[in-house]
Amino acid sequence: MIYLLVVIHIIVSLFIIGVVLLQQGKSADLAGAFGGQGSQTAFGPRGAANLLTKLTTYSAIVFMLTTIGLTILLSRASGDHSVLSGTKTTQSVPAKK
Repeated sequence: MIYLLVVIHIIVSLFIIGVVLLQQGKSADLAGAFGGQGSQTAFGPRGAANLLTKLTTYSAIVFMLTTIGLTILLSRASGDHSVLSGTKTTQSVPAKK
């Protein structure tokens, strides 16, 4: 179950990166500075923004759910709950005067 959740988490992470990189900021090009409508998108000027915004929102929700699920599953799977539980402790001897 943990491996499946990790694979889904990695796929969603890469998908979020791709969707965010595809988005353009508001007034990002020169035509936007003068109020022109950008026509280089395949979905139209508003359709792409709505689709990419929805994809970003849904993928962020799935990312957060897989993160919470992985946290819960990994906390139940491991007996140690501390990061430092596997380290060796060394005691220092005070210096003689």
